Amino acid sequence: MARTKEFDRDRALRRAVEVFWDRGYEAASTEDLLAAMGIGRQSMYNAFGDKRRLYLEALRHYQAESGAEMFERLSSADSPLSALAGVLLEVARQTEEERRRGCMAVNASTEFGQGDQDVGAIVGGGVDLCYASYERLLASAKRAGEVRPDLDERAAARFLYSTLVGMRVQARSGATPETLHDVATVAIDGLRAR
Repeated sequence: MARTKEFDRDRALRRAVEVFWDRGYEAASTEDLLAAMGIGRQSMYNAFGDKRRLYLEALRHYQAESGAEMFERLSSADSPLSALAGVLLEVARQTEEERRRGCMAVNASTEFGQGDQDVGAIVGGGVDLCYASYERLLASAKRAGEVRPDLDERAAARFLYSTLVGMRVQARSGATPETLHDVATVAIDGLRAR
């Protein structure tokens, strides 16, 4: 009886994330995925199911990893407002290649729109976490006197998230670091206490 070839599932998944992140769902062929993952077609089907299920798992994996990184940055900043500024300014500080890739979740949103409920649920969960985190930081910034006392934290959290998404789309479209820096600076300055 032939023995099946074993592989590192987590490593294969991380490689699939890279392919989907670079190319999106439609442009990533099964052959591209198999080559990057270093596995055969049957191994992919056995471990991940079809391309769609692999994509959904890759998107969930990306959301978990990138979310953990962002929340680490938010919790390690000197102040709540500087934490939020850091999230926006990070886009301006990315390399040209990082800006070109964008954010896999934003890319998924623009590729699928409202046409795929599963993708929408994964992305929406990340959006909700961002809103809640930004809102908490803005409440802390208000208590610290860093932002206007009349600031609506909920509305401002949504504004900051929308600004971040817009910056990521601009970055992917070729916006310069200077342009992205200007957007981030104006967004944060509009929240500051006077």
